[in-house]
Amino acid sequence: MPDKVVADAASAVADVRPGSTVAVGGFGLAGIPWFLIEALLEQGADDLTVVSNNCGVDGGGLGLLLEQRRISRVIASYVGENKEFARQYLAGEVTVELTPQGTLAERLRAGGAGIGAFFTPTGVGTVVAEGGLPWRYRPDGSVALASPAKEVRTIAGRAMVLEESIVADVALVRAAVADRAGNCRFHRSARNFNPAVATSGRLTIVEAERLVEVGDLDPDDVHLPGVFVQRVVPLTPDQASRKEIEKRTIRERRA
Repeated sequence: MPDKVVADAASAVADVRPGSTVAVGGFGLAGIPWFLIEALLEQGADDLTVVSNNCGVDGGGLGLLLEQRRISRVIASYVGENKEFARQYLAGEVTVELTPQGTLAERLRAGGAGIGAFFTPTGVGTVVAEGGLPWRYRPDGSVALASPAKEVRTIAGRAMVLEESIVADVALVRAAVADRAGNCRFHRSARNFNPAVATSGRLTIVEAERLVEVGDLDPDDVHLPGVFVQRVVPLTPDQASRKEIEKRTIRERRA
């Protein structure tokens, strides 16, 4: 059984090339690969196309790469709370391909399954199917690049739009537990986009909060088989405990 453990995050991302398409797991800040993202920032690769549910937050996660102008294109389902992401998009500094959330998840999953494209009813009758969604603006606010129209076909009496799958050069993932062969288990909501992102990557790198030996994970507890993983980075206990909250809201207790 191959041992896929590497020394640290810097070693794991050392060969990521400029211009790569990088798929990144997580939803908001839940389940994002904090240390792989920061290692990629230090590594210096730029002109990246990032595929993720959103682009982190100001000062955190993928927001760090965005602030350093390392990202030229984002394929995501929403802008979220990242003000710098919104500013760069509206100023024409980054290309943003907004995609319905479920469609994005399926595009990633399909890419990992070897499916080139699929039909879905999501987006029929909207700019998602008809085209014209602004992907990139000019500095004066006019549209420099808009989404193209997509094929719409009637299947079983229902109109559906053709969506192409996504295969990433590199996938960055955060797991709760991984063994040395790359088998992974995620923790509750942190599972989110991580399995689909992992399968979509030609090179998949996992940062694991806890590393175990092969055989310690019950096969029924494996959410991501190691066949999809090439590198595993074990985190220290201090690193594993890093779990920030995107927006904290509280309310007073009633007497």
